[in-house]
Amino acid sequence: MTTLAPIALFVYNRPSHTRQTVESLQNNGLAKDSSLTIYSDAPKSAEHAEAVNKVREYIRQIDGFKSVTIIEWEMNYGLARSIIEGVTRLCGEYGRVIVLEDDLVTSPYFLQFMNDALNMYEHEDQVMQISGFTYPIGHIEDETFFLRLPLCWGWATWNRAWVHFRKDNDVMLKFDKKMRRAFSFNNTYHFWWQLELNKKGKLNTWFVYWYAALFLRGGLALYPGKSLVKNIGMDGSGMHGDPTNNYDVVPASSAVQLAPITCRESEVAVKLHEDFFRKDFQPPPLMPIRVVNKLRREFGKLLRAISVGGARGK
Repeated sequence: MTTLAPIALFVYNRPSHTRQTVESLQNNGLAKDSSLTIYSDAPKSAEHAEAVNKVREYIRQIDGFKSVTIIEWEMNYGLARSIIEGVTRLCGEYGRVIVLEDDLVTSPYFLQFMNDALNMYEHEDQVMQISGFTYPIGHIEDETFFLRLPLCWGWATWNRAWVHFRKDNDVMLKFDKKMRRAFSFNNTYHFWWQLELNKKGKLNTWFVYWYAALFLRGGLALYPGKSLVKNIGMDGSGMHGDPTNNYDVVPASSAVQLAPITCRESEVAVKLHEDFFRKDFQPPPLMPIRVVNKLRREFGKLLRAISVGGARGK
């Protein structure tokens, strides 16, 4: 039997969400043969301490996997640093990793798809990520498809791809105007703006740098045509702020039929994603709402500056 990829689970202060995430993962047929490493962040403030302790009490009782390893940070790392360190550690040791956060309910077919896809595309350097979540973009006929954009709601990668990740603002120097437009899906979404705000110190995120690593190398992420993951954290709990159901999906109730496809971005999927992004300025599943609120404030400042400048010009 091919060795299964280790699973990294990042948890913080939501015991109920964590339990649902773990229980859905336990319902996967490959769970009992998979090793699980749980990274538990320390409380950011005293008010989070009780909830963090409840999460830690729960995760110490978890079974149903080949092994369970718990890493309890003694200081608050924040999600970005925790994910970077955890993924780097497991990729370096095992060559691949499946990554989950504490608010992701998975289909019973999630682990099978992730491991099969990791094996199928292991030596395809252009394929840099396997995504378990698929946006509710509308009907897509393909069982699987490729997109330039990775998503971080249930994903997997190989060490050969992750070694290209750098949380370094110098990456922005490699983009010209045309590339920035393509990076932002024909300017339908503010991915480039996220890099700008990270550079200014107004955001501290990791995902957009991972996306940049794929984009600059012509990398692709593989998606299932039907989502294998549902995020239950967009309910106003924890760090996510206001609730939204814009990204609700029903995790697949049957296996995704995985077969090799040409390593080329799906034009149909690109168009569907552009249409989805254009709908409105709603919080994307790539960022918690607190981050989106920062983006809105910055945009408001920009508009006011333009307005004042225009008035003075008159």
